[in-house]
Amino acid sequence: MTEERSTRRQALDDGDVKRLLDAAQRVVIVRGRSRRELAPSETVLDDLKGPTGNYRAPIVLSGGTLLVGFNADALNELL
Repeated sequence: MTEERSTRRQALDDGDVKRLLDAAQRVVIVRGRSRRELAPSETVLDDLKGPTGNYRAPIVLSGGTLLVGFNADALNELL
């Protein structure tokens, strides 16, 4: 099942992101060229937010990997 959602129209809330974390086996957070890999149990919701306080985009769950933030190489690896 694939779901695509514009966060400008319908922002993600903490519950949405917790459900994504529950479905993931690992979390990859990218900011520019910086990349961190964590277990979902180690992930704090604030780690997934940008400077505005909103969740970083895109947030992609593929297989057991939750990718948060944009990096073309990381996104290509995931897809």
